[in-house]
Amino acid sequence: MMPSSAPDVQETPSRLTDAWRFCVGTGRFDLALRRDYQESLALVQREIGFRHIRGHGLLSDGVGVHRPYEHRGTRHVRHVFTYVDQVIDAYLDLGIKPFLELGFMPSGLASGEQTVFWWRGNITPPRSWQEWAALVRATVAHLVDRYGIDQVRTWPIEVWNEPNLEAFWLGADQDAYHRLYEVTANTVKDVDASLQVGGPAISPGSDEWLVRFADFVVERSLPIDFVSRHAYTSGPAQHVPFGVHQTLAPPSWLLEQFATPRRQLRGGPLADLPVHITEFNSSYRPDNPIHDTAFHAAYLAPVLAAGGDLADSFSYWTFSDVFEEAGVPASLFHGGFGLLTHRQIKKPTYHLYAFMARMGEEILARGPDHLVTRDGAGRVTVLAWAPVDVTGGPPVDGHTVRLSIPVAPRAASAFVLRSSVSEEKGNVWRAWCEMGRPASPRPRQLDALREAAEPVRSHRGLPIEDGHVGLDITLDRHEVTLLEITPVVDETPPWWDDGRLLGLDQRGSDGGAAL
Repeated sequence: MMPSSAPDVQETPSRLTDAWRFCVGTGRFDLALRRDYQESLALVQREIGFRHIRGHGLLSDGVGVHRPYEHRGTRHVRHVFTYVDQVIDAYLDLGIKPFLELGFMPSGLASGEQTVFWWRGNITPPRSWQEWAALVRATVAHLVDRYGIDQVRTWPIEVWNEPNLEAFWLGADQDAYHRLYEVTANTVKDVDASLQVGGPAISPGSDEWLVRFADFVVERSLPIDFVSRHAYTSGPAQHVPFGVHQTLAPPSWLLEQFATPRRQLRGGPLADLPVHITEFNSSYRPDNPIHDTAFHAAYLAPVLAAGGDLADSFSYWTFSDVFEEAGVPASLFHGGFGLLTHRQIKKPTYHLYAFMARMGEEILARGPDHLVTRDGAGRVTVLAWAPVDVTGGPPVDGHTVRLSIPVAPRAASAFVLRSSVSEEKGNVWRAWCEMGRPASPRPRQLDALREAAEPVRSHRGLPIEDGHVGLDITLDRHEVTLLEITPVVDETPPWWDDGRLLGLDQRGSDGGAAL
């Protein structure tokens, strides 16, 4: 695919929002006590830098907050924050804030025994609304007391997770959820009116829930500071041992789901509220191998490039494969949601996020296969991606993106650094397959996989003509590439003579040369 001419990137910049990294998902709350988890999060924060982190299970038994006991024949409840403090201290030390999800139900407060996941998060309403309110009040008040109101008011507080699904809320009873929201939101605001609270955190497929929820909130004059929902594009699960396969809708379906809340709320009292997509991915399963592939990075590239126009945040589910909803993972690569496997091995989608983190703040251009930005120092970055076909047709090889990039007009040339992942480059899943798919790689195998996981990098100098650099970016199958373009300040000494170096390649550079 070759455009007939290179379009000029227009210098009418808009701003690249941080919606793509406002939040990231995580396995259940208490997994953050593990060393592998904290090492993984530290790496993610160094190279990507998410603002918030959201996961399930803050109030589940594994965290140990709700502790009923008897004393002198009377039932009491003690609220214990030993693990909560350790986890949030670790988050803040790593430069990330919690996006709090209030759930699931402690077994000592639950009205039933129905649970979800291998780790048995209880999905039933409280048997005592008064005791639930006391639990919420104690938890939020403790956080304010420990971390200060100025800090905690920047932490969104979401009421429950996907109550429109029977797997997460008994009977998917919307009236019962409305009561949960009313009690919870009022209790949060009783602690401090400046705290952010919202919901309903619904899954795809029940969009009418949001309309009914909005009507309920308005009719009851309930506090609400944001609305939330989730977005996935996979079809029904086709099970195999220790995994699934699923069909996928086009990535544009994710963007359509991001846009749905504002469309549904348009013209109503909640129309101007922030919209947080508190989970998104291709598949909703933690054992779908698509998550590990180069295809997946190219699939999500247009979503990261455009999603900030439609929602205030969209939270990738999840940053790491330290995750146990379907049980302990059976092998290093198992189709987990994570950007990283266990032991900090980077998947291709990790690099998509790391590339985004290196882009500038000003958007110079966007297209169906590229995003061009510039930072305050004048460095221009181009993110480009190959098209993907979710119908199972033949993959595209040799897709070309041709651009004319504005750079500093006083420079004669530009230095271009290119970083790429594709089916052939930086694709650690493929390397693992070629290694024989070891379930528990030995240390030397892990070292080899870490090296195979790094993007392939190349560089060259290109001339600047009329303030522009011409680029022909040819993309491999399922490639995502980042080009960083910096004007050259030539500091070559006047006595330097390249001709006196044996074997030096005296290559010339032509405008618009293929990269």
